[in-house]
Amino acid sequence: MAIEADGVGAGEPEVVDADRVLVAAVLAGARGAFETLVRDHQRLVWHIINRMVRHPDDTRELCQDTFLRVHRYLHQYRFESALKTWIGQVAYSVARRHLERKRIPIVEAGGGEDAPDLLERVADDFDLEAASADAELGAVLHVEIEALPPLQRTVLTLYHLDEVPIAEIARMTGLSAGTIKSHLFRCRARLRGRLQARWGAKA
Repeated sequence: MAIEADGVGAGEPEVVDADRVLVAAVLAGARGAFETLVRDHQRLVWHIINRMVRHPDDTRELCQDTFLRVHRYLHQYRFESALKTWIGQVAYSVARRHLERKRIPIVEAGGGEDAPDLLERVADDFDLEAASADAELGAVLHVEIEALPPLQRTVLTLYHLDEVPIAEIARMTGLSAGTIKSHLFRCRARLRGRLQARWGAKA
């Protein structure tokens, strides 16, 4: 099984060098190397899986499964993306298969590519970070984000709260950058509409 991202540059040279050193150490069986890899990337893996499945026990089990798969297939990693991105891709794949087995849709009906003019029609001036910073508004926003389908919830929080670039999210999920942008626009429009309905001009 090949768990590979598209052939895209892995990023900053120092990041690539650090990835190469760590991967080489893990593959050589160096003491503590894999534990370091887990420690460095467990937060990202937890965030992706938890936002997809929203069940603590399942999340813990799937995180363990993710790192078992990372260990098993690390020899196939070719540095065509950052190690973080590759591991995120594994986590997303594990979570997606889990939801598919449970027959839980990961995206709302009609949630694929949007018509080109949608990006022009949807207002993009909703500031998610500012809304999150307001305590009362942030509590309502959290509830509305939790109500999003798994894929949109994950994409939205990775981009806005974890500050993962669109290109990296695309490689993790296997979706095009255009599809990621469409999900982000749709989510922001939905959240803004819900918040305005509850809070009026404050949103």
